[in-house]
Amino acid sequence: MKSSSKWLAGFIWFAFLGALVLQPFSSTPAHADAKPYKIGAVLSITGVASFLGEPERRTAEMIADQVNERGGINGHPIELIIYDDESDATKSNLMVRRLIRRDQVPVIIGPTRSGESLAVLGLAESAQIPMISLATSYRIVTPVEERRWIFKVAGSDAHVVGKMFDYMKAHGMEKIAVMTDSTGFGASAREEILRLAPEYGITILADERFGPQETDLTPQLTRIRRTQPQAIVNWSVGPTQILAIRNWRDLGMDSIPLFQSHGFGSLRNLELAGSAAEGVLLPLARVNVGPLLPDDHPQKEVIMQYTRDYEERFNEPISSFGGHAWDAMHLAMNALEAVGPDSAKIRDHIENTQGFVGMHGIFNFSPTDHNGLSKEDLEMVVVKDGTWALAEWPSENQ
Repeated sequence: MKSSSKWLAGFIWFAFLGALVLQPFSSTPAHADAKPYKIGAVLSITGVASFLGEPERRTAEMIADQVNERGGINGHPIELIIYDDESDATKSNLMVRRLIRRDQVPVIIGPTRSGESLAVLGLAESAQIPMISLATSYRIVTPVEERRWIFKVAGSDAHVVGKMFDYMKAHGMEKIAVMTDSTGFGASAREEILRLAPEYGITILADERFGPQETDLTPQLTRIRRTQPQAIVNWSVGPTQILAIRNWRDLGMDSIPLFQSHGFGSLRNLELAGSAAEGVLLPLARVNVGPLLPDDHPQKEVIMQYTRDYEERFNEPISSFGGHAWDAMHLAMNALEAVGPDSAKIRDHIENTQGFVGMHGIFNFSPTDHNGLSKEDLEMVVVKDGTWALAEWPSENQ
């Protein structure tokens, strides 16, 4: 009898733990009387992209809490349902299906990365649920006639490449070498680099590729050195960003300027790279350089408010990635405030949003543009004394 009781108690406890594991992260206040407005999110909170997804999660939850503390949206509390795709496209697919079928959310934020975003586009399109991706690849929203329900808040790789090429041309750099990782992020950017280079009069002397798990990029950089480029572009995400910097420095190649993608846009990366990162250049969204903006810049006030809120709550610096979640959450909330939890109306509202001042720029969406940004929403940034500084342009380009 005692053994049966112990077995039953153990079973109940095991079932209870299992139920906890299956629950999504939620920011719904338990005392809410009005019917909540749901916002779904699929983020890479764990796995190789956790350094992206974790600040996104924190930002989304902070915003939901702030809005609920002020009484919600038109009296309706936000029910933020976040699932972790563990940086895996298959799991991302499963979580998006769950949000659509079980949770019946009217709008979805995420996924975090380009690969996972591209993997779930068809689900959102088929279900006619607006999805606001936090990833970069231009293919997420192109062609727009096949992506009617898909939007994104990260600047497209074409914008980043264009800004980078503008800076190179202004400084007389016309012959460059490129190294990209084999993720969706790297592959999409490589396409844009090769496509846009002739338009900018840029010659690609070397085109190296590598896997995201590489532990030594010396062979790629050694081959690049033989081509004598005027600049090197590394486009990757995660540890290989740091590896590229260290190998570049160790090989004594620092006389050749090294450009990183905007995926390097976290002060945590500067901590990891240490002094080796001095002088590295990259285009970044203004969310990263709020204190450096002039006081009359239209983005400065919202960026600095987000900076204060986030750093006070989490005791860590903001990044581009949390800024993606800020932009997506506010676009979703603005639509819910204007039209309620009707997916078709939310889609239309986002598509017609103009002049939205966010972390990554001043968004102007349209039926032909589901990103709403341009290269003018970016700043060229250089690593100086262990932090970001605005890069110098020749006087005629100021």
